[in-house]
Amino acid sequence: MRHRVPGPEDGRVTEIITRLYMSPLELLALAGAVALVVARWLPPSARPRVTLAAGTVLVPSVLVLSAVGLRWQMLPVLAGSAGASPFALAPLLRRRTGRPARRARWWPALPGSVACAVLLATGPVAAWAFPVPVFPEPSGDFAVGTRVVQWTDPHRPETFTADPHDRRTVVVQLWYPARKSPAGVRRAQYLGRTEHEARTVSDALARQVGLPGFLVDGVPRARTHSVFDAPVAGGGGRFPVVLFSPGSGGVRTQNTAWAEELAGHGYVVAALDHPYDSAAVVLSDGRTLRTRTVSTGDRDEDDRAAAGWTAVRAADLGFVLTRLDRLGRGGSSDPLTGRLDTGRVAVTGHSMGGAAALQAARRDPRFDAVIDLDGYPHGPASPALHQPALALTQAITPETDPHYIPRLTKALERNTATSYRLTVPGAAHLTFMDGPLYLPPVPSIVGSLGRTESPHVVAAATLAFLDTTLRHAPGDPAAALSAYGGLSVHHTQVAGQWRPVTG
Repeated sequence: MRHRVPGPEDGRVTEIITRLYMSPLELLALAGAVALVVARWLPPSARPRVTLAAGTVLVPSVLVLSAVGLRWQMLPVLAGSAGASPFALAPLLRRRTGRPARRARWWPALPGSVACAVLLATGPVAAWAFPVPVFPEPSGDFAVGTRVVQWTDPHRPETFTADPHDRRTVVVQLWYPARKSPAGVRRAQYLGRTEHEARTVSDALARQVGLPGFLVDGVPRARTHSVFDAPVAGGGGRFPVVLFSPGSGGVRTQNTAWAEELAGHGYVVAALDHPYDSAAVVLSDGRTLRTRTVSTGDRDEDDRAAAGWTAVRAADLGFVLTRLDRLGRGGSSDPLTGRLDTGRVAVTGHSMGGAAALQAARRDPRFDAVIDLDGYPHGPASPALHQPALALTQAITPETDPHYIPRLTKALERNTATSYRLTVPGAAHLTFMDGPLYLPPVPSIVGSLGRTESPHVVAAATLAFLDTTLRHAPGDPAAALSAYGGLSVHHTQVAGQWRPVTG
């Protein structure tokens, strides 16, 4: 299986081979470099032919890769080939100048060859650890379109700036059911509308977690399965709406795989950037707003700050729902006019976004369901929730914040509607976003479900809940959810008690 990354329009050589995490051009360059290292150890009669063949493959491959964008993972390969070149070329040069060949001793060359081989092996390992993300194909009946809108709330001042005239502005990306696009149509870039925006956001996210930006330079190269501004699916029906708030410092695109899967099944997903909270928000006028939310390390002070940030996010979600409701009622030229069913709306979020979703649902009865993806419930626990709720959590370990589960349980127990808490075995905090697609598969970072299974489990559990609560699909949601982990269900008729359900 292959996945296209930006490159020449006619160049399949820039596609990433999924299981190898390298493109055909990169594999050719690697093969040429390996041949250079091996040439030193071949019989003298074979060395010139192998060296020439290696150069014929390696040099053009590197030149083309440099033209389309050389990934840092190839630098060790180039270093290894450069180190092997003098040993491989020396016999050729002596032969052309007529100098007699000398019988070289093998033992001085062995350490150099081993060092070159280690460098060559580092390239594929680095490509595997920090790949260009390959997004899973949405499994629903619809193709997926996407578009970005920017809305300003004239009634809310921007509390993160000192300008009294500044008003709160949010950037929203919509994924929606679309008509199938022609073959070869350009897919939407990950992380941004343009390459510049994608790289700006990628660099900001890397700084947010203390990583050098070059380590994840494959992320802004990725293409998703969505098509910008694709025509909305035909039929004239209205689609349920799902709002999404990202984690602390997160961005609207951080759950793209999840959003595309929901859109493929007939939902419209609206994901928010929260200015001055998200790592980087690129506005339509070109300005980039950086995060201003900083942890102090003092738990009480950080809890108070997080409660305030969560409240701002909850207000953002309510405002965006109001704007979407205008689209749902029609009266504008927007392609989604009249196609949104804002009488069936869920609010969701990851991490701090999950806390914001819970607060938004408490404040706004227009939200019919709420999903918290491993989010600590910051802010007040009252009033009680009145919507069906689903909380997906990572596997609980001794390192888990001891306040997390009791506080989450309290919030769900007070709900006047049925609540579900699903603990996903093998999940870590970043399992619930796109992280497993492009971060090293270290269980403590992204969980142990794997790059393919992680987005599948999160999307499947979410769809099982949404289909029941927003579409009133027949069947017991507890039975469907329990297939994905350890499930606890809280029913209103047995308030304060939890009934374990096993799959």
